[in-house]
Amino acid sequence: MKRRLTVVQQRQKENAMNRERALKIVLVVVGLLFCAGVYPLTMFFSREPAVPMIMSIYVTLGIFLLLAVRDPAANRSLIAFGGWANLAHAGVMAVQEYRNVIERRELAGVVVFAVVGVVLVALAPAKQPVEKTAAVTA
Repeated sequence: MKRRLTVVQQRQKENAMNRERALKIVLVVVGLLFCAGVYPLTMFFSREPAVPMIMSIYVTLGIFLLLAVRDPAANRSLIAFGGWANLAHAGVMAVQEYRNVIERRELAGVVVFAVVGVVLVALAPAKQPVEKTAAVTA
């Protein structure tokens, strides 16, 4: 029985390590993708006032996602924010496309933002249990 428990625990540990490795890869890819938005940020600066505003937020998020690679568990809130913000952005874009506010070709952006959001939320580190410490009295 003890041997079986050890094997199960070992598999859980391996799964956690694989999940963290996948999260780190996603953080690097998404972080670099968002940081690459610096070029369009300068290109669209004078054309569309909304594009540079949203791009500046995504470039900043990209930098912080790259920093989160070092310790994803410590940056759980940032990763969750990045995922949910992308899902919210995809939702807004989907409604805009449905109402013909944006061009149909921008529908690809909806898919990209939605996929990034789902992956970040799905791979976000689990909340760590908080250890209760007894107050020390002198």
